[in-house]
Amino acid sequence: MSLHFKYVPVLVLAFALPASAQEHKEARPGNLIRSAKSGAWSAASTWHGGKVPGAGARVQVRAGHVVIYDAKSDAVIRFLHVAGTLSFATNQDTLLNVGLIKIQAGHDASENGFDCDVHTAVDDVKWPQPVFQVGTPTNPIDAKHTALIRLHYIEGTDKNSWPAIVCCGGRMDLHGTPMNRTWVRLGANAAKGDATVTLDQPVAGWKAGDRIIVTVTNRNYGKGGTTETRLIKQIDKTRIILDEPLAYAHLGEGDFRAEVANLSRNVTVESADPKGIRGHTMYHRGSAGSISYAEFRHLGKAGVLGRYSLHFHLCGDTMRGSSVIGASLWDSHNRWLTIHGTNYLVVRDCVGYKSLGHGFFMEDGTEVFNVLDRNLAVGAVRTKRLPKQVLPFDSNNGAGFWWANSLNTFTRNVAAENDNYGFRFEATQGSSLKLTMKVAQPDGTKRTVDIRTLPFVRFDDNEVHSSTGLYGLNLGEGVNKVGPDARHPFIVRNMKIWDTHYGFRPQVPSLRVENMVIHKVAYGVYHPNYDNHEYRNLTISQTHTEPFNRGHDDISIQYGRLTVDGLTFDGCRSGGMPLIQISDDNPTGKAETHMKNVKTINWKDNNKSKALINLGGGPRPTPSTEKGVPIYLHDWYGPGKHAQVSSMRSGEFKADPTRFKIDFPLTGNQSRVAEVKGLTFPKLLDPVDDLAPTTVITHLIPAGSASDRKLLIRGTTADNGTVTKVIVNGAEAKATRPNFAEWEIVLDQPRAQASRTPIAAHAVDAAGNVEKKAHVVRVP
Repeated sequence: MSLHFKYVPVLVLAFALPASAQEHKEARPGNLIRSAKSGAWSAASTWHGGKVPGAGARVQVRAGHVVIYDAKSDAVIRFLHVAGTLSFATNQDTLLNVGLIKIQAGHDASENGFDCDVHTAVDDVKWPQPVFQVGTPTNPIDAKHTALIRLHYIEGTDKNSWPAIVCCGGRMDLHGTPMNRTWVRLGANAAKGDATVTLDQPVAGWKAGDRIIVTVTNRNYGKGGTTETRLIKQIDKTRIILDEPLAYAHLGEGDFRAEVANLSRNVTVESADPKGIRGHTMYHRGSAGSISYAEFRHLGKAGVLGRYSLHFHLCGDTMRGSSVIGASLWDSHNRWLTIHGTNYLVVRDCVGYKSLGHGFFMEDGTEVFNVLDRNLAVGAVRTKRLPKQVLPFDSNNGAGFWWANSLNTFTRNVAAENDNYGFRFEATQGSSLKLTMKVAQPDGTKRTVDIRTLPFVRFDDNEVHSSTGLYGLNLGEGVNKVGPDARHPFIVRNMKIWDTHYGFRPQVPSLRVENMVIHKVAYGVYHPNYDNHEYRNLTISQTHTEPFNRGHDDISIQYGRLTVDGLTFDGCRSGGMPLIQISDDNPTGKAETHMKNVKTINWKDNNKSKALINLGGGPRPTPSTEKGVPIYLHDWYGPGKHAQVSSMRSGEFKADPTRFKIDFPLTGNQSRVAEVKGLTFPKLLDPVDDLAPTTVITHLIPAGSASDRKLLIRGTTADNGTVTKVIVNGAEAKATRPNFAEWEIVLDQPRAQASRTPIAAHAVDAAGNVEKKAHVVRVP
């Protein structure tokens, strides 16, 4: 469990534990420099031996001691073991050059244990939780100052693990100066040669000298993207003067715009030698702490499993309350942020730029109830599979967001200029790997379930554009027709996909898509597994190859029913390809397609072979099933007068061809239409909300006057339905975003009383589901 709260050093300065025989052994001269008392790092009296640690030193901050790091030193500390509290000064510049930082209770100062599984207590002492903090949420590093941690490889150490920051059951916090937004969109078009860009809203916390990116808006398929990096020369609200003119044009008007993201933070963790042996950071089970507005650059070990820029490793629900907010993670040689076997993590407003392999990544398929909200993923590129990776089917070929278990929340995220995928759900079962796993439930129990059958908690308002490789959103290629039932479907809302090759590949069964926009792609809805699919208000524009593909593309097979209510084609020049393709084979005998409110706008194609509905323009296999897949256009010829469009190769056409006619441009050279009556537009899905909400308290902030101190509590709630209330210690919180996606409350009782009382938050939704496993925290 971890939250944001105001730290009070006296609380952790309860006692100084006696030195054990093992400590004395490790503290022999020249081996380990231990703190003698609380104090400043730069004060000789803080250290045993009366000497400030220098180059090559092995250092231990002992339990019960609070050391303030107040140095700006080029000396490289070999090893720093934080068993007490090490807190960076917030009102001055600091620089720490170090090989390894380990935050772990106890006196064991060994330089291994990166997996935190080889350390066993040698006595019965209950050690206090160690703390490594570079700013706090209520007292971040001052905007006028910087804190830089530079990770150095130390000759002779393990190149696969050093250098690093590893938190083994301790608390690690890194907090830089907040920004109101870490990324926004352009507010006006930016032309090639422009040295000034306009943002769509004012930004706070951005300043001259900051490094920014302006994302690509016109992909260069197969040749890399055109996202550009610049420094801010001058900034005034929404106007930025760049240090160099732009080399490419970037869209900044209308519905499709470039993003502008700030990569600079005043708290930074970096590798000392980006071209050499890089560093990594990780939290382990039982750890605590959060990150806000910190920068992770030049990290990640290429080709090494588990050595990522930022890694939450097998934490389960022990870090509920932790969050990563406003972080910048760029130039990574192994992912930006990995969530591995970890639940309830909140990741919001982060920027990832340039990664070998997937960027925002969930590793083993057991991760649930995490919230990824308003993050920007730019430039994840394909690389090799990692040795001994947990899920062997993952090719690691560059997704902005990648996951194998969908029972998480993805909202307001944008992926741009990623190699193979913007967003990728992949879960491929094989002979050596079964996807039936023990998965945490909202009530705290675990249930064995096929992870392919788990739908989203929520997937709303996401966007992908300018993928340099293949896909915008690939939803389930590899699941082999396995998915949730009709009462628990995948639901994708308000998705925007543009300037990619393949727009949307929906291969899961039981899917509802609402308000999707696909623009300027080669293939719109591509290689779909139409089986209990519902589309509502789908717009496909300037998509000229295959706007609405047949089932499984060239295989041309459909297993179930598809309904579409509201389908608009705008400015699509199809040539000899139809806008809507007919599937040939119907192996179940139940496949059919029902559409209504279908329209075309700016369909100025004069090709005589054009058609709204026809067989695909690629291979046209000979049907192998007796029944084809009819497409019904409801009310096409007027109220109650419906159109049945069928392939001329289908059994229903061959049984009575006289029923059908040519109706150009509705039909094409291999399709015909018959008027039918008495059709009812089918309802395929019947979603039920039987999933309880999940709540995370993210911030505890002192509020009120000195005489009547109160506590401002903030948090995040996620649910697949409508949240009606969040209750904190019996009082209802106020929603600060729709559906209590963010909320806050001020407790009436003084903090003195609150410190003796647990803070418990849970949510209730409109279906009557009550969160059984409330998030309970205590004010320290």
